[in-house]
Amino acid sequence: MADADVPVLIVGGSLVGLSTAVFLGRLGVPSLVLERHRGTAIHPRAALVNQRAIETYRVAGLQAEIEEAAAREFVQNGAIVSVESLGGKELDWYFRFINEGVEHISPVSRIFITQIGLEPILLRAAEGLGARIEYASEAVSVEQDDDGVTAVVRSRDGGPERTVRAQYLVAADGAHSPIRERLGIPNLGHGSFSDSITIYFRADVSRLMGDRNLSVIYVFGPHIQGFFRFSLDMQAGFLVVNSTIDDAGTKSVRIGEDMSEPTCIAYVREALGDPGIAVEIENVQRWSASAEYAERLADGRIFLAGDSAHVMPPTGGFGGNCGIQDGYDLAWKLAYVLGGRAGDALLSTYDAERSPVGAFTTEQAYTRYVLRLDPSLGKDDLQPIVDEAAVELGYRYRSPAIAAPEDDDTWEDPRAPTGRPGFRAPHVELGPDRSTLDLFGTDFVVLAGPDGERWRDTSGADVHVVARDVADAYGIGADGASLVRPDGFVAWRGDDPDDLADALRAALCR
Repeated sequence: MADADVPVLIVGGSLVGLSTAVFLGRLGVPSLVLERHRGTAIHPRAALVNQRAIETYRVAGLQAEIEEAAAREFVQNGAIVSVESLGGKELDWYFRFINEGVEHISPVSRIFITQIGLEPILLRAAEGLGARIEYASEAVSVEQDDDGVTAVVRSRDGGPERTVRAQYLVAADGAHSPIRERLGIPNLGHGSFSDSITIYFRADVSRLMGDRNLSVIYVFGPHIQGFFRFSLDMQAGFLVVNSTIDDAGTKSVRIGEDMSEPTCIAYVREALGDPGIAVEIENVQRWSASAEYAERLADGRIFLAGDSAHVMPPTGGFGGNCGIQDGYDLAWKLAYVLGGRAGDALLSTYDAERSPVGAFTTEQAYTRYVLRLDPSLGKDDLQPIVDEAAVELGYRYRSPAIAAPEDDDTWEDPRAPTGRPGFRAPHVELGPDRSTLDLFGTDFVVLAGPDGERWRDTSGADVHVVARDVADAYGIGADGASLVRPDGFVAWRGDDPDDLADALRAALCR
């Protein structure tokens, strides 16, 4: 017999694992989260949280708390630029401010917050919603059968191993996921292309920054390529170094072979553009820059999410956000199946829907890495650049749970949303700080046009008769209707009430 029995076991309790626990908990599903580290993040990774990720946290009631924590860490809505050095020549401005051009496509904004600031919020929320988080714990083996998953759990502080039985397991156990490897799921993509380092340092950079609000600063110096982020008080930051160039012009991506303090100080000083500035090295992390995605995201009752499902370079800031969205898609499906509201086949749509998005997002991050940081990797097989807003909000889901598409489009510009099946439901303002997106999150919702009272008695979903501007944004006309899933994606739209019941059954895989 198992020592513990839970509906969902989450292996990995960092950003994605904690987010998934929150999303499950708000739908009434308790979980057990195992994290091998001894607490929340101690290094400031994953600073950009995009609009779609904030939308999911808004549904969970965490938007205001996260925005307040973000404001304590960074001046918000800064620019993304490239320079020869912080104190030297500016080369290019990728964004004049990070929310440039996307202010009206969502009720939320992109923000900068590190995992140091974000994870404690997620931890408190997850525990408040019924999750149990065990730090310094790891799953040493995982076996599944027709009825569930059995994991053997070991504490890193010693003591006897114990057994946990769960109906489903979410593997959010990182880029080198032991669970993915045990399942024999290969990675596709581009593999590793830089042995990179992140240097965490203290230095007073206020004079070099001046009055500029720069959130991410790419550095293309004579001997170093990478990027900076700085703390709110301009007294600390981190420098990622992806490649170096020696005096003979020879490029190297084997940065991690020398992480000595004198070398790291020299890197920081060159990137800052001040050879005499006082620099204190606090920590150096070695990591592999790669662009890979799992061949599939599910195996029976086990699902991959976050870095175990896809690893991408930081260009674009897509990685952690993509993992958050994995957890959001998976959580409502697990909740509906566990609660008997949907057929088991709904869980198979996780792989069908999220695998293409993970591959697409990874390729977009890789293209940006090549074009911004390392053209020597070759441009022949690059996926063409798609606008950041489309990567974050404009991707399309395709699965048996979504009505057959009316076209072959795989993404759209969220600045001109269409409301077609498979796409994120458009944001339309309903009042001060009130959006159509606030109608979604728990149940299936039917949005009917202003002349659509006939839809109120045609389904078991929550029906809202909407104004003309909403109907136009959703493409339903005066008396048509749109069926929107709990995750805020359109499952079906049409003008025949007889079709709605069939669409809802298909969306529930019944």
